[in-house]
Amino acid sequence: MPAGTTTEAGTIAGAESIDLQEGNSHGVLLLHGFGDTPQTLQLLARELSAAGYDVRAPLLPGHGRSVQAFMASRREQWIACARDELSAMQASYETVAVAGLSMGGALAAILAAEHPEIPAIILLAPYFDMPVSHRIASASHWLWGRAAGPRPSRNPGSILDPSERARSLAYGVYTGRLLYELWRLAARARVSLSSIRSPTLLVQSRGDPRIAPIIAERAFAAIKTPEKKLVWIEGAGHVITVDYGRARVFTEVKTWLQKYSPASR
Repeated sequence: MPAGTTTEAGTIAGAESIDLQEGNSHGVLLLHGFGDTPQTLQLLARELSAAGYDVRAPLLPGHGRSVQAFMASRREQWIACARDELSAMQASYETVAVAGLSMGGALAAILAAEHPEIPAIILLAPYFDMPVSHRIASASHWLWGRAAGPRPSRNPGSILDPSERARSLAYGVYTGRLLYELWRLAARARVSLSSIRSPTLLVQSRGDPRIAPIIAERAFAAIKTPEKKLVWIEGAGHVITVDYGRARVFTEVKTWLQKYSPASR
């Protein structure tokens, strides 16, 4: 298949799955975040493709379509999609590394715990926990969620680069039930951390408004593989694959992949 972007019915323009295949022997599965789309991974996907990897960044269920579709989606669907995508790629490539951004990082951790054969795991601003106030709200979503309906969730600090913030295709909303789904997914991912045996790179911005540094540090400590690295990015918000400092992110990712899952070129 030539390199390109797939077209999926009902999706927002630009939110489609990214499918860059050039016949390479090593693949990379990229997983996007909660309420977002593969658009946040497009620049990274191009960098990896140029480095000799075949790249797939699927659009997760309920994402990139409509707020109604998002509201109807559930964590088990997101996990199942990630599993299916990994299985399909593993059937086609010698090795498949997995990288995830935000909630995609949580999904990547779950896959890593289930598949110790994955040669490299990359967690980009991974979402492993939420503030206490959010946890309380998610636990009680059945009391207030239906009446409140969709609530705004955009934070200008998530992407500090104004041009990239303007390009964002994220929904910018959440519901009580979706907050609950994210909380439970994050909890499941935290449990998975101690079972990860693949070499793991964790990249985090110190200025991330959604993930406190202590959460990243605790997650890193919980990963038991001796082959792990924590990298701090300065001057960026949460979506570090498109924000200021992204060149450093790309370099760290490519270096990690070249060490543990070298491209065939």
